[in-house]
Amino acid sequence: MVHQYRKDGYNIVLDVDSGSVHVVDGLVYDLIGKLNGNPAIEDSDLISGLGEEYSPDEAAEALDEIRALQESGQLFTRDVYRGAVTDFRKRPVVVKALCLHIAHDCNLACQYCFAGEGEYHGRRALMSFETGKKALDFLVANSGNRRNLEVDFFGGEPLMNFGVVRELVAYGRSLEEAHDKHFRFTLTTNGVLLNDSIMDFCNREMDNVVLSLDGRREVHDRMRPTRNGKGSYDLVLPKFQEFARRRKALGKQYYIRGTFTHYNLDFSRDVLHFADLGFDQISIEPVVAPPDAPYAIQPGDLDTIKEQYDILAREMIRREKEGRGFTFFHFMIDLTGGPCVYKRLSGCGSGTEYLAVTPWGDLYPCHQFVGNEAFLLGNVTEGVKREDIVGTFKACNVYSRKECPDCFARYYCSGGCAANSYNFHGRIDSVYEIGCELERKRVESALLIKAALAEYLQ
Repeated sequence: MVHQYRKDGYNIVLDVDSGSVHVVDGLVYDLIGKLNGNPAIEDSDLISGLGEEYSPDEAAEALDEIRALQESGQLFTRDVYRGAVTDFRKRPVVVKALCLHIAHDCNLACQYCFAGEGEYHGRRALMSFETGKKALDFLVANSGNRRNLEVDFFGGEPLMNFGVVRELVAYGRSLEEAHDKHFRFTLTTNGVLLNDSIMDFCNREMDNVVLSLDGRREVHDRMRPTRNGKGSYDLVLPKFQEFARRRKALGKQYYIRGTFTHYNLDFSRDVLHFADLGFDQISIEPVVAPPDAPYAIQPGDLDTIKEQYDILAREMIRREKEGRGFTFFHFMIDLTGGPCVYKRLSGCGSGTEYLAVTPWGDLYPCHQFVGNEAFLLGNVTEGVKREDIVGTFKACNVYSRKECPDCFARYYCSGGCAANSYNFHGRIDSVYEIGCELERKRVESALLIKAALAEYLQ
């Protein structure tokens, strides 16, 4: 399968199944297009159909280039993964990551919060050290030979229970040598309770920290007010700037992470606002919400959003050339290696490799399923009891979703989010159509950036 598109003077060809990306001239681009529609066409027919714009010698040389790419496995390659998916389903389940809901409580009242102001449509609760300890023991016991384990402290707002975060990190470190494991801890925070002591601890122990900020003051304060209705932008921004400054000085990863909604479809301005404030690791995600929510992304918004990705890509190219570049999460594509085949086919591992743990120790496939009793897998004391649910998630991949096999972006999104699929269609093996449209655009934008910067560095 080959995907072709033209943008900003670049002719880009993606060979989907090999992952090879080619920036070509107009003649090669046109010939590939003809071959893509009819691979059995004769060379003479290809050349004769080009008209007088190109000479026969030019066309023959271009065809030689195309054939060389074919022979080297970089163009018109076969999908060799479809049959391999059956073997992946037989793989034993090894848990490698937990999302610890350290606090089902929050000090903000974000309008779009899928967790219902941190309560997950249940009750307010803080995870005890004993429950968290059992969760880490469960992870170690079910991680097989995998050495590197991931634990994300999540909420609600995890800093509302930061004493237990400290205790659990210390406990996790105490397990590492005896079990030949290494914990990679991360934390997501709204920043309200952030202080110097917490920053210092996180800079010692957290491999990554996600800082929740939506963008410009008016954008952020509209969607992320405090419980008393006041804006939180001025409260958290200085803390986030200082935290990011310290993380960068140490070479540590962080993300300033926002959500854009129907209210701020000009979200490229929010991304650039972050960059101008000194943040260089940025992510802004489209809100996923019921269609009748006033802030929900609507199908009619898609053209505007795609234009925003174009604006953002061009500005990122310009700033990178000027020596003041930044990363944008959705444009980060590794063309030299990328995730393993299993990851490309099956995605984030929710329900199998990745589980969420409630404050009282219940296990769910991921944080977005928490509170939905139909997806309650078990608990950290007794382990996973609903192997049937695990099996359903295990069988979910880019080939089990009927919309994915013919999509050029399938190896970049791995079929998309199971929770979004369930929330919009009542099943985990479908897709969230708006998310698919935006993912395809983001992949094209990311490849454009790669092409432009590769040309600049030549």
